Amino acid sequence: MQLLGETMNEQLMTVLEHIKEKYQEKAMAGERNYINVDIGKVALKLGFKELHDKYLDREVVVVLKKPLPGMKVRIDGRTFVNYAEYASGFAVPEYIARNANIYFKNYTANDSMILNFA
Repeated sequence: MQLLGETMNEQLMTVLEHIKEKYQEKAMAGERNYINVDIGKVALKLGFKELHDKYLDREVVVVLKKPLPGMKVRIDGRTFVNYAEYASGFAVPEYIARNANIYFKNYTANDSMILNFA
């Protein structure tokens, strides 16, 4: 799926946009519950092997409209210092947003967040 001449930064932007499109119906900024989506795993599904190797275990935070069934863990909101919100309800570490060369604003998490495992 790699396009001729497509840079890794462009591939990263493609992956972030793919994640946003897939989860946009479940996302809502300002809520407390969230899931993590592994950038590297999504990159591999899209055919970006080199991106997979670089970003495996790097995650997009998708803030959820409502909690998912299953296990949950409370996380200190300060964990998300230096995170960037690139779309409403979607955040990544700031360096990832800069690498993708996408518009972002500083992400402000709640004092405590709830990680959902589905």
